[in-house]
Amino acid sequence: MSCAMPVQQRGISFGGFLMGAFLLVIIGISLLKLVPAYIEYARIDSVFAEIVRDSAMDKASPREIRAAFEKRASIDDISAISANDIDIASDGGRLDLSASYSVKVPLFGNVSIILEFNPRSDK
Repeated sequence: MSCAMPVQQRGISFGGFLMGAFLLVIIGISLLKLVPAYIEYARIDSVFAEIVRDSAMDKASPREIRAAFEKRASIDDISAISANDIDIASDGGRLDLSASYSVKVPLFGNVSIILEFNPRSDK
């Protein structure tokens, strides 16, 4: 006669499941709060690219370029930077726009994340 060994159970306990679910929820909520900052960065980056691709902007003054940014920014609802925050350079007749800004995203309680962005038109 052979004695069969009892089969060990596998898996996680209910407490382990709750801890894992809690961590996933906290990470998910944090990521959802960060998404709007990255969306606005993408909008700024695309507006810079639109302005650089516009052939009328090649000979435009910095004031006209900033006015063009303000118009596009109001359409795309960009509020992270203003037209005065844009650095305008011309490299060999090619327009180059850049900016530097940071966004403070409150997560929960007194915990916040600071994101720093540097959109450029010459990628």
